[in-house]
Amino acid sequence: MDNKYKDCIEACNECAVECEQCASACLQENDVKAMARCITLDRDCAKICATAAALMASGSEFAEDICHHCAEICRACAEECRKQKADHCQRCADACERCAEACEKMATVHA
Repeated sequence: MDNKYKDCIEACNECAVECEQCASACLQENDVKAMARCITLDRDCAKICATAAALMASGSEFAEDICHHCAEICRACAEECRKQKADHCQRCADACERCAEACEKMATVHA
């Protein structure tokens, strides 16, 4: 693993896991329909985080570009999760915010 990406890769992996767990937990909520946007953004966020981590790990020339988009999706996911009262949504929002910050920092430093 390229050390310059280490913190960002870890943040992306943690965020992907939290998002997957949040989406699964949202599906168990009483009003699943009210959680639809949260679930959709959780899944989108998990996918982009996993992709960003993989591209950074391989040293892809596109890692910075993907991380820029990853930060954008993480911010949207965090914003939606913050609207929900469930603890799993709040944990997910925390992870998304940490990941967005790590991706923004990495994309700025290595651009």
